[in-house]
Amino acid sequence: MRLEKLEINQSGKIEIDLMKREGPFVVVVSDGRAKITSLPPHGETKVLTHQGKVKRIKFDEGEEF
Repeated sequence: MRLEKLEINQSGKIEIDLMKREGPFVVVVSDGRAKITSLPPHGETKVLTHQGKVKRIKFDEGEEF
């Protein structure tokens, strides 16, 4: 799965090591949970919500011809 869980510490903070990440990425927080994923080089990433909570994340990738 593309989404990786992020640990939220007791004070409610998230730590991300930027030196280990390459390229663009997105962090999504909803309902007390946090997840991180890299964005595709060419494509769309859609975050779908339902009743104020993240329900699904869809990836639509392409490649330049």
